[in-house]
Amino acid sequence: MFRRLTTALAAACALAAAGCASAPPPRPVAAASRSPVILISIDGFRWDYLRRGATPTLAALADAGASGPMRPSFPSITFPNHYTLVTGRHPDRHGIVGNAMVDPELGRFALGVREAVTDRRWWDQAEPIWVTAEKAGLVTGTMFWPGSEAAIGGVRPTHWVRFDQSLPGDARVDQVLTWLDLPPDRRPDLATLYFDLVDTAGHTDGPDSAATRTALASVDASIARLIAGLRARRLDDDAVLVIVSDHGMAATSPERVVRLEDLVDPEALRIVYAGAVAFLDPVPGRETEVEAALVGRHPHVECWRKADLPARFVLGSNPRVAALVCLAEVGWLIAAPGRPATGPGGAHGYDNAAPEMAALFIAHGPGVARGVALGDLDSVDVQPLLGRLLALTVPAGDGRASDTAAALVDAVAPDRTGRGGDGLEPDAS
Repeated sequence: MFRRLTTALAAACALAAAGCASAPPPRPVAAASRSPVILISIDGFRWDYLRRGATPTLAALADAGASGPMRPSFPSITFPNHYTLVTGRHPDRHGIVGNAMVDPELGRFALGVREAVTDRRWWDQAEPIWVTAEKAGLVTGTMFWPGSEAAIGGVRPTHWVRFDQSLPGDARVDQVLTWLDLPPDRRPDLATLYFDLVDTAGHTDGPDSAATRTALASVDASIARLIAGLRARRLDDDAVLVIVSDHGMAATSPERVVRLEDLVDPEALRIVYAGAVAFLDPVPGRETEVEAALVGRHPHVECWRKADLPARFVLGSNPRVAALVCLAEVGWLIAAPGRPATGPGGAHGYDNAAPEMAALFIAHGPGVARGVALGDLDSVDVQPLLGRLLALTVPAGDGRASDTAAALVDAVAPDRTGRGGDGLEPDAS
């Protein structure tokens, strides 16, 4: 199926010659005995970035596969949504309710604290797709993904890599390709690949900046490199790519800031985190005072008791959710005391129904329909789709198979024995 992308990818290579030229040279490699599924996350890739002219490879994959805007879970931030994508559960049900959070027994979690990130107890409220696959006897490899450094449920991916933000995108691609060079019994049936460059540029310079466009082009070139590597390994007609993002990005400004100290005595609060959304716990004994000051609507921000959060957010029952949750208007930020507002940039975490938060979804490969636009995707729908593509029975979650039904041809997914699927539409090229 990838051969149908030849013309578009030639254009991609012209725009990103370095990435395409440095792909592994063609060499005789035996065809894989099992068709790999590669789950790719481009952190912070807002849905409408796809048609800005900076990502010809991704645009070609979307046009030749199934794609659509995808609603992230709330809060629309990185760790909660990455775990939603692989578990099929909203954060309230999988337990990773924020990039920072407090558990009554485990204490504090933060994405930069390695002792927490690698502690399975934070992740054990749900089962990610790589654990399901490993338990079914498949081989998995995670080239970065939140949760993949912990032995969740006592199970690790066969191959995994400690997160290193400094590792270039092409090196991340090459690691996945190296895994695909392994003997069949060690070669991943499911691999993940993660890029953070677009999110970083969006935060620093804003979603409409030249830096974000450069980051988009860089990641697109890395994905072109992946496709070239698959072709060199004669996997281009076999691999299924599922390309997603965790959330979008909205432009911010130092003029659009709500300061918590203007609403409540900061000494009465324990701030779990603040930004587009804030998790706040009153100091014991000051609950009534804090609730009276915060709960309700304020200019550019609204606060709720956790039990009173709007039902559509699917958040508030997990003990890791703070007592009070405040949400800023899109483009505004909630600033904690002592943290000065930064220059113009971007943020996410807003209402997950906001167009600026819409995430990316593209699927392409055997068993995936061609040229299909999907209209009602939610991040919880990705895990059941991966289960179908891998011919796995996955744990029940919050996703609906009907949301991605149009993305699949009327056939069963390729089986995992190397015999191929039954009734898959043949390559017409």
